[in-house]
Amino acid sequence: MARGKIQIKKIENQTNRQVTYSKRRNGLFKKAHELTVLCDAKVSIIMISSTQKLHEYISPTTTTKQVFDQYQKAVGVDLWKSHYEKMQGHLQKLKDVNRNLRREIRQRMGESLNDLGYDQMVNLIEDIDSSLRLIRERKVFSYFFSLFLFYQQLRNVEEIHRNLVLEFDHARQEDPHYGLVENEGDYNSVLGFPNGGPRIIALHLPPNHHHNHHPPNHHYHHHHHPSLHSGGAASDLTFALLE
Repeated sequence: MARGKIQIKKIENQTNRQVTYSKRRNGLFKKAHELTVLCDAKVSIIMISSTQKLHEYISPTTTTKQVFDQYQKAVGVDLWKSHYEKMQGHLQKLKDVNRNLRREIRQRMGESLNDLGYDQMVNLIEDIDSSLRLIRERKVFSYFFSLFLFYQQLRNVEEIHRNLVLEFDHARQEDPHYGLVENEGDYNSVLGFPNGGPRIIALHLPPNHHHNHHPPNHHYHHHHHPSLHSGGAASDLTFALLE
């Protein structure tokens, strides 16, 4: 039975159109390969489907560039000339922009001012003043932000200090000798006070230790502190370390 004649027009159904494209593309590439083998021809086929997919066939004995070069030579045209001219024009514009930017930088540094007129000089001064104003605003913002972070850290340290003092007072209520050095050991209890207050050192001294004996090269202020003083043969003293 003879196959009916197919009417050549656009296939509206997308699925059928894609199937027909795939089948005929493969048939066309097969014919191109036959021409290459049977006739020693150089064949190049570039196809782009309606879905923007690229399909290409090129004879094994050549390349696509070689085919384009032979086409330009045979026809006597330069396919790349217009594109090259556009690239050259774009490159020249970039060079002009770069040259203008370099000149503006030199002018802002006080150089290349001889070619400027009065109006241009006034505009340059206004631009520099505007830039300086923005820089100063940014500097002030950076300063206050750093100050904010510092006070935030300070509040955290003060909160930690208050908690430690509360823990210390609670521990002293349970054990009056808490935090005091015994058996003639070196002191290991130093209390810091906020807002630049004195540093208090609590010492537990043996009975035969004189109160007026201090290590050399240090200045101490001696006073009794009721919260750190306890009875017994040994003396519990506090000293405010003067730095």
